[in-house]
Amino acid sequence: MHSTKHFLLTGILLMIMVLSAFSQQKTVIHIEKAIEQQYNKNLGPDIERLIGNVILRQDSTWFYCDSAHLNEKSRNFDAFGNVHIKVSDTLNIYGDLLKYNGERREAELFNNVKLIDDTTILETGYLIYYRMNKLAVYPDNGIITSGENVLKSKRGYYKSDRKEFYFSQDVELINPEYTTYTDTMMFNTRTETAWFYSPTLMRGDDRTVYTEYGWYNTRTDIAQLERNNQLSGQEQYVESDWMFYDRNTGYGYAKGNVVVTDTTHKMILKGNTGRIWEDEGRSYVTDNALAITYDKNDSLYLHADTLFMFFDSLREAREMRAYFNVRFFRTDLQGVCDSLVYHSIDSTMRMYKSPVLWSSKNQLTADSIFIIIANEQLDSLVMYNSAFIVSRDSIEGFNQIKGKNMVGFFLENELDKIDVDGNAQTVYWVREDDGNLVGINLAQSSTMSIKLEENTIKGITYFSSPAEVMYPLKDLPKEESVLKGFKWLSDQRPSDKNDIFRKVEKEQLILEEKPGNEKQSD
Repeated sequence: MHSTKHFLLTGILLMIMVLSAFSQQKTVIHIEKAIEQQYNKNLGPDIERLIGNVILRQDSTWFYCDSAHLNEKSRNFDAFGNVHIKVSDTLNIYGDLLKYNGERREAELFNNVKLIDDTTILETGYLIYYRMNKLAVYPDNGIITSGENVLKSKRGYYKSDRKEFYFSQDVELINPEYTTYTDTMMFNTRTETAWFYSPTLMRGDDRTVYTEYGWYNTRTDIAQLERNNQLSGQEQYVESDWMFYDRNTGYGYAKGNVVVTDTTHKMILKGNTGRIWEDEGRSYVTDNALAITYDKNDSLYLHADTLFMFFDSLREAREMRAYFNVRFFRTDLQGVCDSLVYHSIDSTMRMYKSPVLWSSKNQLTADSIFIIIANEQLDSLVMYNSAFIVSRDSIEGFNQIKGKNMVGFFLENELDKIDVDGNAQTVYWVREDDGNLVGINLAQSSTMSIKLEENTIKGITYFSSPAEVMYPLKDLPKEESVLKGFKWLSDQRPSDKNDIFRKVEKEQLILEEKPGNEKQSD
């Protein structure tokens, strides 16, 4: 047993001795060339002075200089003049002065320091290179040139095995497309990709990008931004939680609190998902989509399943399309429909498929409705096919106007006049100035013009062979109290800007309520 323990102990000691000898051998600094070698006691004990075309080597790393002071015992040396460290075939470091610790394999370079790795160049006044970790560190101002990119920072380090620079404090990336300012950044010279880890501003000729985390490939012009992102152009401003953008194709994808602001046409688009195709001149937002058009008087809030924007060649918004379950609210105007088109150039809004429009006390329906806004106020509207206007007169009944087509005119955002073209019919409750009921007037004509005051019919002008009859309330035939196609859809009316997100079943939109069966009064 004793002999076995002795054998094991002897083996361990031998192993330690071998490893120690191997380690010492690896740290040896070899003098490969020097024109003159001398010991100088004034320099200190064990220090050899090497002069003229000096070449030193440790492992596979070569050192070149004009002169050097070598301490072979401590395995350290100082190198002077035209210092060159050849780390590998691609990695070379230059400077005026070098202090090298061979034990730790650490090199300190001073004055006119230049690190070159392939086509990447780092210039600084002071650099530490850790051979064991393949790490170069500069603590005070560095400039890196890589391809078309120039990078500057107060501090940074370079992982040569990964081809990665890490920058901190006053970081600036200059690229032909963008100039980037940040505080913390990583740059991979192999892929030419920059990673941002702090608030970052990218300035281009036609836009500015802000992010707090993400990456940008300077070679492919592709960026992915992942925190508090903002993109601003000459007319548009985009915000989102996450954003992808390909500058080459003009394609962008954003998600999470997407906001697109068009300052020229005073429009804001919101949603949780958005996409843009700049080359095709179109974009959309969906998932809780909201459009806001604003002016000095009022704002219109519009919701739909999906909102599309179309741009011209100058990237100016020219058209917005809203698809499916459209609902909008403005103080003086509300509406619902299946789809809607808004032309920003002429401020025209077109409602399609089961549109319902409310203006004050009036409910308007037709196959399609066109609304014109001029000088930031309601100007006029056109109702095509099966046009119908309804307003509640009292608990007992409704005022109604029906025709093939109608044109309405606004005065101070209130309906002032309505022209009916084709099969014009009316049912309206005639009252004295004091409100007393005179009777219910039923009229028919091919065309007519109706004047309104405070959303109440004040006069009708007939243009061809009218048929007109006045009934006292008690004599009014029940079947004549409403015109064919009558609908009262007040339950569908958006009550405020938040109510536009309320879901309405399509079958409810065609529900016809008879007088006296309505669920609420207006």
